[in-house]
Amino acid sequence: MPLYRYKALNARGEMLDGQMEAASDAEVALRLQEQGHLPVEARLASEGGGEPAWRSLFKPKPFAGQRLVQFTQQLATLLGAGQPLDRALSILLELPEDAAAKRTISEVRDAVRSGIPLSTALDRQHGTFPSLYVNMVRAGEAGGSLEETLQRLADYLERTRLLRGRVINALIYPAILLVVVCGALMFLLGYVVPEFASMYDSLDAELSWFTQLVLGVGLLVRDWWIVLLVIPVLALWWLERSLRRPAFRAGFDEWLLQRKLAGSLVAKIETARLARTLGTLLKNGVPLIAALGIGKAVLGNRALAADVEAAATDVKNGVGLSTALARGKRFPRLALQMVQVGEESGALDTMLLKTADTFDQETAQALDRLMAALVPVVTVVLAAIVGVVILAVLIPIYGLTNTI
Repeated sequence: MPLYRYKALNARGEMLDGQMEAASDAEVALRLQEQGHLPVEARLASEGGGEPAWRSLFKPKPFAGQRLVQFTQQLATLLGAGQPLDRALSILLELPEDAAAKRTISEVRDAVRSGIPLSTALDRQHGTFPSLYVNMVRAGEAGGSLEETLQRLADYLERTRLLRGRVINALIYPAILLVVVCGALMFLLGYVVPEFASMYDSLDAELSWFTQLVLGVGLLVRDWWIVLLVIPVLALWWLERSLRRPAFRAGFDEWLLQRKLAGSLVAKIETARLARTLGTLLKNGVPLIAALGIGKAVLGNRALAADVEAAATDVKNGVGLSTALARGKRFPRLALQMVQVGEESGALDTMLLKTADTFDQETAQALDRLMAALVPVVTVVLAAIVGVVILAVLIPIYGLTNTI
């Protein structure tokens, strides 16, 4: 039988990572459930680990973003209308035009018809559906509330998608502006400035040190432009490779949190993500320890994820969630206070969702303020650089004109 690597959460919320011989990944998940564990991932040992982040950008994803939200909402609606699960999947099979999406739904439907639980069928798609999604469905099946679980999942995915889209949209314009102006500056330095350098050499003009510096930079750009373009690409490649090393990634994330503007924004985004994940899982009946294990996995910042892991250990020892999270001194104080109120009132799941809503709004406001300041600052700085270059090459012309 083939050898599978698996990850699972035990009853204490600890992540288990091991190997098991089984006929299929579904059998691995079934054995883990029989042992009282919550399966997170099961894949052939021969498949190895993850892949570079840049390669995943070009990997086709049958279900992602809005399409996953629609699939979840439609499935919940059909189940709420009394349709059997396999019939609902057959109806959804006719909706997507993408061949990969049709194939995925067909495989899930066939697995369900053969008696396999929906969560296991989704997990067998090898990363098409996030581990949070699979575990939420598994909890819904165990609690007999699959329709309600799917509705909550759809709401969670939609809010997460909107937040991610807002962050991306906020960065698009500054990025385009930076690329265009830098391109114009490279053209100015690499083509226009060397022409003036040749002219001044032929006229044997006396140049100030500042003009000589700018002309020297222009000649450097003209002669070594390919190197200047390759260096940023190599730097990004090195950074991407380095971020795959746990130690470097942890240090980088810790450094990022300590930055005044970026750190505050990252903390708010990650807090909203963690709070919404925990609140959704708790409302669906997932124990807090297991929810913390899953919540840690959805965080992008390793320093905050380490705090959640430490908090899970403290919670197992009887410490309150707000107190456990506060020991890391990285999560916002307001979030910790709201969690404490939820614990004291016995409505932790509801308060966590309200915390997520609050920090979603704070993130939106922070992004609006950042955009209001960032675009003018970038525009003024780059315009000033271009203006300085132009003045540096034109001032000697006025000197030559006065001499003549």
